Amino acid sequence: MANKRKIINDPVFGFISIPNEFIYDVLQHPYVQRLNRIRQLGLSYVVYPGAQHCRFLHSIGAMHLMSEAIASLRQKGIEITQEEADGAMVAILLHDLGHAPFSHVMEHSLIEGITHEEVSLMMMEQINREMNGALNTAIAIFRNQYPKHFLHQLISSQFDMDRMDYLCRDSFFTGVTEGSVASARLIKMLNVVDDHLVIEAKGIYSVEKFLIARRLMYWQVYLHKTSVAAEQLLIKILERAKQLATSGEQLFCPPALHYFLYQHITGEMFVHDSYALNQYALLDDSDILSAIKAWQTHPDTTLRLLAEAFVNRRLFKGRLLQQPLTAAERNELKARYAERFGISLSEAEYFFSEHISTSNTYSEKDDSIDILYNDGTVRNIAEASDMLNLQTLTYKPQKLYLFYYNI
Repeated sequence: MANKRKIINDPVFGFISIPNEFIYDVLQHPYVQRLNRIRQLGLSYVVYPGAQHCRFLHSIGAMHLMSEAIASLRQKGIEITQEEADGAMVAILLHDLGHAPFSHVMEHSLIEGITHEEVSLMMMEQINREMNGALNTAIAIFRNQYPKHFLHQLISSQFDMDRMDYLCRDSFFTGVTEGSVASARLIKMLNVVDDHLVIEAKGIYSVEKFLIARRLMYWQVYLHKTSVAAEQLLIKILERAKQLATSGEQLFCPPALHYFLYQHITGEMFVHDSYALNQYALLDDSDILSAIKAWQTHPDTTLRLLAEAFVNRRLFKGRLLQQPLTAAERNELKARYAERFGISLSEAEYFFSEHISTSNTYSEKDDSIDILYNDGTVRNIAEASDMLNLQTLTYKPQKLYLFYYNI
């Protein structure tokens, strides 16, 4: 039998051990290996060329942080069985299974009415069937149906191992140092009170840095204007390809992409169609890139021009708007593209889009980040911090952009 106790050399956290054969077997599943072929940051590489890391590496890192968090909590007397530890590590390992190619960019371009979290759960349940129920605990923790709520918080909350890894990792690969957080110190400060995850008071400044880093990373990286412009261009390409496929045009496509372009798949249909799930599991970044490269020579002017722009990094330009375009302004834009390229007014709509970028640092609706003091009292970070208050944390800025093909 092959040795399954592997060690992975991670550029962010150093050597990461695969703790046992069960987790190794989960790692080897094709659904998990697919994450090697999906970029963690989608199209952010158009701005930060180093942002080429994949979802698989992020999942491994999050699993490593989960193992560190479990070890830290056990040292403080928090009871976590081996079954629970394995379940939590598998749940965080599989939390991103359902991402579409280029991560968040195409989440609603291929299937309507379903989120990547829902697809992740479907994939976890399929793996569970294949492994004869070995993932029951992991799925219960993932769905927040396990008695120990704090285990779910480690996977999905405002202070989870997912966020902690992606801030450290994305900061490292983009070179945006403002996003780096003190993950080791934060994990050492974890504790549990009344089945709720808390941070010991001496870690409050690290929590403040964590929240500020998240805010800065969203506006400097995840919502960078040029990255969003590339995303809008990609979405328009897929919309045009879908429209042509629906009208009977023949397009070059890898088989899995062909299935989703030529079928109208809704979330409700997808949930009850195992074949659709298997086709989705075959989709990755390379399918989209190879199709777009081929579409550069397609006779449809709109698809050809958009594909050429994407491949050659002639991205949409972005302009900040104070208010949405009026009907007259939209008609003027359409007329300009129609005249320039000899296309119809409806086809001209693929050459521009309005988009709202928004992000909040902290949400009152989710589990709060709570600070534990030496006298046993617990206070919300918004009350405990002398630098951050609820208004600052929950403020949700919005930026309205016009993205357009430059002529």
